[in-house]
Amino acid sequence: MGASTVDAAADPSGDRLTIDELSAAVGLTVRTTRYYASLGLLPPPVRRGRVAYYDDLHRARLEMVRALQEHGFTLQAIEGFLAGLPIDATVEDLVLQRAMLTSWTGKPPEQLTLRQLEKRAGRKLTGSDLRLLTNLGCIEQGSDGWVVMSHLEVGLDLLDLDIPEAGISRADEAIRRHMGALAEELTDILRDELLEPYRRDPHSPEDAARLEQTLPRLRQLTLEAVVAGFQRAANQVITRSLARD
Repeated sequence: MGASTVDAAADPSGDRLTIDELSAAVGLTVRTTRYYASLGLLPPPVRRGRVAYYDDLHRARLEMVRALQEHGFTLQAIEGFLAGLPIDATVEDLVLQRAMLTSWTGKPPEQLTLRQLEKRAGRKLTGSDLRLLTNLGCIEQGSDGWVVMSHLEVGLDLLDLDIPEAGISRADEAIRRHMGALAEELTDILRDELLEPYRRDPHSPEDAARLEQTLPRLRQLTLEAVVAGFQRAANQVITRSLARD
């Protein structure tokens, strides 16, 4: 702590921010920033006398916390993720990690009351409807209503089809199982073929910015490739079935 105080005294201005300035820069209240700090989501600040100062690393971590929360990650999950980061992780590392984690998520979850959820659905929702939407991961029970995910419309459309709930659940389980395995394998490929060479080789801030911009576009192309691949595989299954008949 003593060394940090000396550092701050040697450079009392620099790029250091007070907690008010840090909160404003990230778009959070001071109260929320203090709460995140109390959970250990931010490293201790550098102190100069009685004033605490924060730097670009604090800002990058705070921006990651906010971005992950907005994309539906719980504080517990965020805390576990941040705890696993290397102790020498740089601002650039944090920005890249944030882009990796958030570029694959859709619209952030919403908090709705049952009445608001039914208005969105355009219908009254029975206990069976709510159970199916929950099992499909479209909604989650919250403390003050329902947490609504970005793919709610898919679940609502399924409610209108004359398909037994057991059949929908089986299809959902198959999709989750295969998509989970696919996502894990694609993530390994992305890490081995893109991120590890990037980290290993010399690169400039401009290279980092280009990579951050590339990741969302890569998400879009990957999703399109997955849909096209499923369509191709389904057509092959139908062709084989017709040949047998």
